[in-house]
Amino acid sequence: MKDYPLYEVTKINNLRDVIKTRVKEFPQNPVFLHKTKKGGDYEPVSTEKYDRDIDCLGTAIMKILPKGSRVAILSETRYEWYVSYLATTNGVGCVVPIDKELHSSEIRNCLERAEADMLIFSSSKLEVINEIYGTIDTIKYYVSMDDTADDRFLSFSKMLSDGAKALDSGDTTYTGTTIDPEEMTILLFTSGTTAKSKAVMLCQRNICKNLMSMFSMLYIDRNDVFFSVLPLHHTYECTCGFLGQVYRGTTIAICEGLRYITTNIKEAKPTCILMVPVMLEMFYKNIMKKVNADPKKAKKLQTGIKLSRFLLKFKIDLRKKLFKELHDVFGGRMRLIILGGAPVNPEILQFFQDIGFLCVQGYGLTECAPILALNRDVDFKNEAAGLPLPGCDVKILNPDEDGIGEFISKGDNVFMGYYKDPEATAAALDKDGYYHTGDLGYIDKDGFCIITGRKKNVIIAKNGKNVFPEEIEYLLSLSPYVAESVVSGVNDEAKDDIVIVATIFPDMENVEEKLGKEPPKDMIEELLKEEVSKVNESLVNYKKIKKVVLRDTEFEKNTSKKIKRY
Repeated sequence: MKDYPLYEVTKINNLRDVIKTRVKEFPQNPVFLHKTKKGGDYEPVSTEKYDRDIDCLGTAIMKILPKGSRVAILSETRYEWYVSYLATTNGVGCVVPIDKELHSSEIRNCLERAEADMLIFSSSKLEVINEIYGTIDTIKYYVSMDDTADDRFLSFSKMLSDGAKALDSGDTTYTGTTIDPEEMTILLFTSGTTAKSKAVMLCQRNICKNLMSMFSMLYIDRNDVFFSVLPLHHTYECTCGFLGQVYRGTTIAICEGLRYITTNIKEAKPTCILMVPVMLEMFYKNIMKKVNADPKKAKKLQTGIKLSRFLLKFKIDLRKKLFKELHDVFGGRMRLIILGGAPVNPEILQFFQDIGFLCVQGYGLTECAPILALNRDVDFKNEAAGLPLPGCDVKILNPDEDGIGEFISKGDNVFMGYYKDPEATAAALDKDGYYHTGDLGYIDKDGFCIITGRKKNVIIAKNGKNVFPEEIEYLLSLSPYVAESVVSGVNDEAKDDIVIVATIFPDMENVEEKLGKEPPKDMIEELLKEEVSKVNESLVNYKKIKKVVLRDTEFEKNTSKKIKRY
C-alpha cells in the first residue's frame, strides 16, 4: 500500500464553523454563481452576503419558532435552499430536506413522520403545497421562497429583512445559541417509497468528520469552481457538493436543470463536478458517437491517446492541448470529475483519464454522511470504490473463500440511527457500533474496497455458490446494444436448479444502426442473445445466463435514477 500523506484541512466542530471559517479564510471569494432569471448571466454571491443571509433567516425563524424546531425544505436547487439549510442547522434545530420529485402523498408522509414545524418551499411546488396545506398538524408556517400575495404563506424575502432588522438591533437569540455536535440536526429520507423509506438521523459530528476526512484525501480549494447538477436533498450532493465546497472556499456554480447542463457548463467554466455514472456514460456515448461517425476523427483520437500515454511516462502532459475539442465540451477548465451512487465502468473512467480529466469514484451511504471510501487524486484504482476514509474502521464481515463478505463500518461519520424505528436501527447497527451496509465485496492487498453487489440481490445457486447480479449486469452494459438490464434467479423445478435470467431493455438507436429501421422482435432477441453469449464466455458455468427476456420499456426507477429491482 502506497503511503501518500494526507492533505492538511481546517478543523471544524459544527456547521456554523463551516461558514464562519470561510468568511475568515476566504473573504470576498464568491460562494455561489447563480442566475436570477432563466437564460440570464451568472451572478456571484459573496461569502459575506451568504453568511449574513443565514443569520438573518435564522434570527427570523427563531422569533416565531423555539430552538429545536424542525424545518423542511421542498425546492429545486437555488440560493434560498442553501440559505435555509444552514440557517436551520446553525441554531434553529433540525433540517429535513425533501425530495422534490416525490408524489404529494409521499411528501406528506415524510413531513408527518419528521414532525416538521415549518416548510420552506419554491413556487415550482405550489401545486403540491395546495394539496397538502392544512393536512399536517405539526406544520405551523409555510414559507414561500418566491414573493407572493397569498396570505397563507410567509415571504422568504420579508423574513430576511425582518431578521436583518432584529440583528441590527442587537438580537443574538440565533447567533448566540450553542450548537451541540452530537444532537440530531439533519433528518434524511432514504427512499421515495413510503412503506420502505427510512428516516436517517445525522448529527453535525457525522458531517464534519466526513468533510475533514474527505478533503484530506482529495484536493479541492478556493481556486476551484464546482458545478452543481445533482439534487440537493440527497446527502451525496449536499455533503460533497455543497457543504464541502463552502468548507474549502470553492465557488459553486448552480446548474439551471438537466437540459441546461451543456450550456451552463460552458458559461460557468467549472473545474470540478460531482456526477452519477449514468451522466458520465451519457457524455461518453455522445463523444464516441461523434468521433466514430468520422473515421479520421476516430483515428486521431486513438493516436492522440497513444501519444499522450507515451509522453506521460516522461512527465510531459499535453492532454489539454491534444484533446482541446473534448475539454471545450466541459467548459475548457474541468480538471476533476467525482463519481458516486452506483458502479462505474472502469473503461469509461480510463478514457476520461486518458484525455486529461482526473476521474475518480467514491462509495457511500446516507447512513455514513455519506462517504465511506474514496479514491484519491494521487492513489486510485478504477475498479475500486476507494480507500476507507481516515478514521473509518471498515471491515469485511464473515468473508467466504474468495474473501467476499459484507462491508461493515464504525466511525464518527456513522449515523445515530433511524428516527423512531428501533428495530431497523438494531438491524443496521450492531452492539459494537458497526454499521452493516448491506453491500458485499472485499478489501484488496492495497487496502482498496471492491464492491461486488448488494446482499439482498445475491442469487444463491443450488451448489451454494453466490451469483452477484451487478457483476453480470456490468458485463452486459459493455455491449452497445444494451441500454439497461436486470439479472435475476428463477427456480427451475424441472432441473432442480436456479436459472439465471437477463431482462434487457435494448439501446434501440444502436440496434437500428445494426439491423435497420424498426427491426422485428425476433431479430432484436437474436442480437441480444449473441451479446449474452459473449458475456457467458467470461463466466463460470453456474453464473451463465440461461434465458434472455426482451423488455420494450425502460425499467422503473426511483428519484435517484436507480432501477427498482423488485
